[in-house]
Amino acid sequence: MTTNVGGVPDQPQSEHETDQVSQNQKKEQGAKRKRMKERSEVWEHFDKEDLPSGMQAICKYCGMSYKCGAKKNGTSVLWAHISRCRKYPFNTPKDSKQSLLSFKSAKEPSGGTSGLTYHKFDAGSIRKALSFMVIVDELPFKFVEGIGFRHFCGVIEPRFNVPSRITVAKDCFETYLTEKRKLKNVLKRCNSRVSLTTDTWTSIQQINYMCLTVHFIDNNWKLHKRILNFCPISSHKGDDIGKEIEKCLLDWGLENVMCITVDNASSNDTAIGYMRRKINGWKTGVLKGRFLHMRCVAHIVNLVVSDGLKTVNESVQRVRHAVRFIKQSPARLQRFKKCVLDEKINTKKGLCLDVPTRWNSTYLMLNAAIELQDAFERYSGEDPHYVVDLNERDGKGSPDSDDWNNVRRLSEFLQAFYDLTLHVSGSLYVSLNLFFHELVSVVVLMKDLVSSDDVDMCLMACRMKEKYEKYWGDPEKINLLIFIAVVLDPRYKLDYVEWMITEIYDPIVASKLVDNVKVALNALYEEYRVSSGNDVNREEVSSSKDGKTPLSPKHKKIEVLKSKYKKHKCERDGDAKLELDKYLEEDTAEDIDEFDILSWWKFNCSRSGEQQDPQ
Repeated sequence: MTTNVGGVPDQPQSEHETDQVSQNQKKEQGAKRKRMKERSEVWEHFDKEDLPSGMQAICKYCGMSYKCGAKKNGTSVLWAHISRCRKYPFNTPKDSKQSLLSFKSAKEPSGGTSGLTYHKFDAGSIRKALSFMVIVDELPFKFVEGIGFRHFCGVIEPRFNVPSRITVAKDCFETYLTEKRKLKNVLKRCNSRVSLTTDTWTSIQQINYMCLTVHFIDNNWKLHKRILNFCPISSHKGDDIGKEIEKCLLDWGLENVMCITVDNASSNDTAIGYMRRKINGWKTGVLKGRFLHMRCVAHIVNLVVSDGLKTVNESVQRVRHAVRFIKQSPARLQRFKKCVLDEKINTKKGLCLDVPTRWNSTYLMLNAAIELQDAFERYSGEDPHYVVDLNERDGKGSPDSDDWNNVRRLSEFLQAFYDLTLHVSGSLYVSLNLFFHELVSVVVLMKDLVSSDDVDMCLMACRMKEKYEKYWGDPEKINLLIFIAVVLDPRYKLDYVEWMITEIYDPIVASKLVDNVKVALNALYEEYRVSSGNDVNREEVSSSKDGKTPLSPKHKKIEVLKSKYKKHKCERDGDAKLELDKYLEEDTAEDIDEFDILSWWKFNCSRSGEQQDPQ
């Protein structure tokens, strides 16, 4: 007996009533389970059919049937079928031959063309591709947690679980370690020396950074450029820079350094001196580090031109003020564009204003303004405030025909330096042998302007020539690799270099510089010739590292005897010529724009009977 809330005792239930309640509860639970089965998402993939053998669940994709009418037939069997159904479009075939077919994109990083290929779901490959995208496109790690990106991944591949930003950061770091190991192996197998470029700067957060880049030619005579390190440094002092470079080289296992290119900061002189001592201590320097310090050509050109532009004439200032006046207002700029259309000027160049710290911006400003000269003249007639404002601002007024002629001559002069900077700044092709030709043309141009009747251009050329001689006028300070690289260009060789030096330098300086180039060339060749005497030992060590069978003692002795015989023959034949002399006396190659110097040396380095390394 029970008691209700009001205190009145309930009447006891009979056994029949209790059994009836229990049966009703079981019916309700069965109906509930039946409804849950019918509401299960698995029924989106099956159709029900009432067959003579009973209720059947028919797969919509492959037609497989399963019993589903009895109480013992749950949905587990149906889910198991969907997970392995071969015709379900979102299943990954276990057999690679049954993989899904898809078309490759025509714009692939590898440079491949579009074509039919197979595809199957691989979460690991997708995560690698995701880390590649974050690295190449320089995306923040939190990008993968964005709602839009996750929705996109859910639509394109529902089975892929998008990782968190922490996981993506780890994947990117793992990619870095993998690529670093690959590059280490490439540098280890490379027979050539490497050249380095480095620069330092301070960020907005007042943190000092240094970037170190390696340039090398692989065993297949292909030029490569790779960033070895990008790291914070304690200061811009020369010793700190040198120690950081040394630490990076030791980490990468690099010792055979040919030269290090830096800008003209005094701290870099100290850093190069520090590295010269270390490399000489490693016994891997070339002529005791004589050519180790290479001053950045583009940086010196920037200093030369910037010093000359300090004497900019009034014509440049008038053009600059005219450009500034138009760009100060969107309405003025729109009206100027209409003037360009009315004058039928067919150019894609637009107005740009220069900045004081970049001389090339001054060239680009003048170059664009010259092509739009007719539009400026038309604009002066349509906007009455144009002439009035320029006259009131500084009293110099708008540019006239004489001003346009002056800036046109200046633009043509600056174009030579602009082209030089572009040519020597390339990183996908050999540029050292190209600089000398650009240098000659610029020096000849400066000499012509020094003796010209244009006072402004003459004054500017004199200042630039003075700054030029500070860096490239002293035969004892200039890095002779600039000239030796042209000697090793089969289109020009030594005679061309000698003749050009006498054209751009004074006779005394030219004679001294030619002698220095010859002495350095012979010393460099002699050092490489002596070091090649150990080729047999190097090849044996290299073959051991590469997993090849090293030379047996018998064959090793034979190779040593062959080397001694070649040396004996050279000493016996008094008229025997060195390979360098043979190369210099041969006819020059045809001078064409498509000439590839690395390909030429690749196919001609073995003419002496021995395969040479691309050092």
